[in-house]
Amino acid sequence: MKNYEKINVTGTDRVELHDKIGLTGAEISVNFLPAGAGVPFVHTHKQNEEIYIILEGKGSFILDGEKTDISANDYIRVAPSTKRQISAAADSALRYVCIQVKENSLEAYTANDGVVL
Repeated sequence: MKNYEKINVTGTDRVELHDKIGLTGAEISVNFLPAGAGVPFVHTHKQNEEIYIILEGKGSFILDGEKTDISANDYIRVAPSTKRQISAAADSALRYVCIQVKENSLEAYTANDGVVL
């Protein structure tokens, strides 16, 4: 049995990776919104914070009623209880990654969790 999963996905507006590669500690989605499009609902989470990585384009977030402009190379952490809705700008598509993890669950990272062999 191998200890990794690799996939290649093209031509879709949204890919959720938890089932496709067997994630056990996070949900990661890769998303594309055409110019002028947006997620059609406001939402929060019970336990999970979200980290958004803006790969291409520009748009905006409504976060607890406050509009925040976003563009390529922006990184945004959103606390679970924050009301959120993301949209692409009228003149620009938006491609982004969303990582969802349980808030305050990280116990070790990088040098503290890695083992040099």
